[in-house]
Amino acid sequence: MSTPRWTTLVQAEDVAGALGSEDLVVVDCRFVLAAPEQGGRAYRQGHLPGARYAHLDRDLAGPAQAGAGRHPWPEPATFAQRRADWGIGPRSRVLVYDAGDGAFAARLWFLLRAAGHDQVAVLDGGWARWSALGLPVDTAPEPPPAGGPVRDLRFDQGRLLDAQDVQRHLARGGLLVDARAPERFRGEVEPIDPVAGHVPGAVNRPYQANIEDGRFKSPDALRSGFVALLAGREPGALVAMCGSGVTACHHLLAMEHAGLPGASLYTGSWSGWIADPSRPVATGAD
Repeated sequence: MSTPRWTTLVQAEDVAGALGSEDLVVVDCRFVLAAPEQGGRAYRQGHLPGARYAHLDRDLAGPAQAGAGRHPWPEPATFAQRRADWGIGPRSRVLVYDAGDGAFAARLWFLLRAAGHDQVAVLDGGWARWSALGLPVDTAPEPPPAGGPVRDLRFDQGRLLDAQDVQRHLARGGLLVDARAPERFRGEVEPIDPVAGHVPGAVNRPYQANIEDGRFKSPDALRSGFVALLAGREPGALVAMCGSGVTACHHLLAMEHAGLPGASLYTGSWSGWIADPSRPVATGAD
């Protein structure tokens, strides 16, 4: 029997049956924006057997740089080293998870997909569902770096947009979808960034719209929502953004799961957009 391909989402029950497989690499992406070390503490208290830990700021983002937003896209050489440290090889099946809704795990999912690694999936329901089901939990310290070869890595730059790309995209009639909460999009509140509002021409679809009862909606339900949003456009006409290019990846994962591949990411997102005070800012629902 052939090994199932994991490319978008995988259920906890299927993961439990695959634990211990030589080709399986598990990465814990739990993180709390307001308390950046809390995810690591949670990992040490308990994690999926064999899991390694990925810290959003240190492992899934690059160093601060002008206009790149709060979580800059990492440099290829740096991420190639991380990939080798985690033991991810060309034939690895990679499972990534976070506390529950997939918002942080989707970032690593898209990093790996943009680097050409197809066999990566997010644990649907994350740690919350895994632990609720009473599935195996490990408290062992994180293993040392795997020590495998560091392979050259190239990101698919066609799916990674900067502010100038986004402006051209909008001018061509492309779709820019902001994954932040509606009140942040409208500019009514802004708990993180120094300027409230959104990119003129963007539309709002909170990433939570992809979730129901703690898990991703069915492919059919996701497809219906995104097809309505696309309004006759191809999936590749959609660019996702959020506050810093993290939760926007949730939309890319949801679309792929719905059979709508090819959307792109505005890597700097809102925090990168407002780095230039000359760029326009919109408020309200439109």
